[in-house]
Amino acid sequence: MTALTLSNLPATTVPADAVVIGVTKGESGPVLAAGSPAAAAVDEAFGGTLAATLATLGAKGGEDEITRVPAPAGWAVPLIVAVGLGTAPADGFAPEALRRAAGTAARTLNGSDHASFALPAAGTDGIAAVAEGALLGAYAFTAFRGANATPGPAPLARITVLDADAGDEEHATAGERALVLAEEVARARDLINTPPNALSPADFAAVVEAAAPEYGVTVEVLDEEALVAGGYGGIMGVGQGSATPPRLVRIGYTHPDAAATLALVGKGITYDSGGLSLKPVGHNETMKCDMSGAAAVFSTVVSAARLGLRVNVTGWLALAENMPSGSSVRPGDVLTMYSGKTVEVLNTDAEGRLVLADAITRACEESPDALVDVATLTGAMVLALGKRTFGVLGADEDFRQLVHETAEQVGEPSWPMPMPGELAEGLKSSVADLSNVGERMGGGLSAALFLKEFVADGTRWAHLDIAGPAFNEGAAFGYTPKGGTGSAVRTLVRLAERVADGELA
Repeated sequence: MTALTLSNLPATTVPADAVVIGVTKGESGPVLAAGSPAAAAVDEAFGGTLAATLATLGAKGGEDEITRVPAPAGWAVPLIVAVGLGTAPADGFAPEALRRAAGTAARTLNGSDHASFALPAAGTDGIAAVAEGALLGAYAFTAFRGANATPGPAPLARITVLDADAGDEEHATAGERALVLAEEVARARDLINTPPNALSPADFAAVVEAAAPEYGVTVEVLDEEALVAGGYGGIMGVGQGSATPPRLVRIGYTHPDAAATLALVGKGITYDSGGLSLKPVGHNETMKCDMSGAAAVFSTVVSAARLGLRVNVTGWLALAENMPSGSSVRPGDVLTMYSGKTVEVLNTDAEGRLVLADAITRACEESPDALVDVATLTGAMVLALGKRTFGVLGADEDFRQLVHETAEQVGEPSWPMPMPGELAEGLKSSVADLSNVGERMGGGLSAALFLKEFVADGTRWAHLDIAGPAFNEGAAFGYTPKGGTGSAVRTLVRLAERVADGELA
């Protein structure tokens, strides 16, 4: 993982491969972004002509634009990388703008060893945003490259954030938090990017068990025998068609001074073929990402432990592989869930809600103060919100809004969605308590209504449908790579911090 340092040394003296500065979009060309003494020193060394030099090279200062300029002779750093920040705001740059610019620059510098960042970051929030963005941008997944493959450029090995107050304890803490977040997002990304033949439910559970001792978290794994004995009909029903049986993993972090408990439930379908309701051609290739919710929950619990948050956090990973075979659950079958409710399976490709339902019921038995489930649940949510925004749903409007605001705080686009009561009519079954699908229109909303049936009365609950942003099939942008993104990790960690601070009340 990339190393992070905060430094108050002059930008021209840090022995790095490049120094990153920010430029904005002016009326007649790029303008050096105000607010960074380190970047101002770079401009001074150019005799105040750096913006004009960038303009000559075609720079305009637009968002995510990158322009490279050789540094003057005698500097400790040979290259200046100018990253566009767009139009300069009147009240300073938002953390997400800095985060994205730093990530763009870090990706551009793949193949370099060390870069220093002299972006206009004010206070701990700004410093944290630059550090976080640069670290998140410095990511690559290479675990399955062949021994004889031509290696691509490696991500930055070292990042130095230039900060006039680098010696300040609050700044140091902000940098440490950014490093933990980036490392845990990378953990989630690695799991999501791992091919399904190397990450069965048992493999995933083993990864969690192996990590637990290092971070002081507890782990309990229910295998297929325990799931059958416990009556987990949803998880077993989804996993019964696969040669690799399912698992339910509980990972727990406790703090001696905690006053509240946050439960997190993650959908962990390690591969989703659709089961007997087979997905059409062109929809299977990325279905290794259907365990993104479980990966986010795992990384969040570890983050809480590493940061020492004063809150208890339980994570429930509902792990199964949804495959077609002679033993698969069939459309028309009725499953008896862990809660005792019965569900008629009308579509075996609506499997995520079945495994989540069992895990939600089990999580509620421990009476958490709040519960959030996270899942790549419905294509309908992608149609509604696109590929970069996740939906936030819940019966408790105040809690739903708290989660939405938390996501916006950390720069993860989200949108609160309704749960219209009339859609619940479509979930009624003539032979069971519920059916697993309702009306086609509003499918993401009816999926949340299905999950609500398994949330204990009085439990504050929110549902995150991250089907859009969990896996980036397009080109990398900002600090977001191609492939697994680690969506929702930063939202859930920030939510745990807010619960620790008493904001749930």
